[in-house]
Amino acid sequence: MFKKREVPIYIFTGFLESGKTSFIEEVLKEGQFEEGGNKVLIVCEEGEVEIDDELLAKSKFKVYTFEDESEVTPEKLMEIEKSDRPETVLVEWNGMWDENTLIEAFPDQWMIAEGIATVNAATYEDYLNNMKMLMLNQFNYADLIVFNRCKNEMDLAGFKRTARAKNRGAQVIFEMADGTINDKVKEELPYDINAPVIEIADDDFGIWYLDCFDNIDKYVGKVFKFKAVVYKPKKGGPDVFVPGRFAMTCCAEDIQFVGFPCRYEGASELKEKQFVMVTARFDKAMSKTYGEEAPVLYAESVENAEPAKEEVVYFQ
Repeated sequence: MFKKREVPIYIFTGFLESGKTSFIEEVLKEGQFEEGGNKVLIVCEEGEVEIDDELLAKSKFKVYTFEDESEVTPEKLMEIEKSDRPETVLVEWNGMWDENTLIEAFPDQWMIAEGIATVNAATYEDYLNNMKMLMLNQFNYADLIVFNRCKNEMDLAGFKRTARAKNRGAQVIFEMADGTINDKVKEELPYDINAPVIEIADDDFGIWYLDCFDNIDKYVGKVFKFKAVVYKPKKGGPDVFVPGRFAMTCCAEDIQFVGFPCRYEGASELKEKQFVMVTARFDKAMSKTYGEEAPVLYAESVENAEPAKEEVVYFQ
């Protein structure tokens, strides 16, 4: 049977001076793409650092440069596909451009193999404050998010939280100013993890939600008390509901409902969107949605509650 040709695409994204060109150069120096036939590198901006021509020649990469987002079209990328028949494609994407422009222009044969987002930690907070949507959207397709030029006095735990809020499946690493990797960034949690009943303040639901996924094992068996909105999934049984909150990652258009499936004998009597105070035991189970173990709750009590002062929660 005829098998469709598939071309792996590696997307490197980030703002100018975020370190993505240097990252690509390091990858090539390590010889990760030396094997195989024709290869293409698509460059979408000219930074202060350029990849060494001899290194590109050694790795057998043919370079195409796009100076404007409007040049990235299905027709142009299909031309590259037909003329070069690449076996591997690397894309150095301009962080100011919409990544969907690139994804939608891919020929049918081109499949995303990995996305890498590089971030200059020294300017990250400025971009969050002034260009939040542009900054966080770079994480949409990232499997790996690399914060570089990090310093110990920076809020690295906060950086990780905002990145993981946008893309929970991404791995986040921190490269310090001296080139070492800091893999011991710990979250300062706003609640007492060792309390007999751990009370989650209304404003802390987003932080708790993320940490439950990141450190699921430390929560198993713990009892939590928190205020939430009732959501009743169509595929859930009569004893299942989802207590959660509406959360904002970067903008009003990005608001989504986040919560955990919860077993409760009185779930059928709960009303959609009502606020409740939940006391529940935390556990984990295999999730078809995530393809891995995910949090589940077993309610000990569910009581009517006054609405939270702020309808939307944040991950910061």
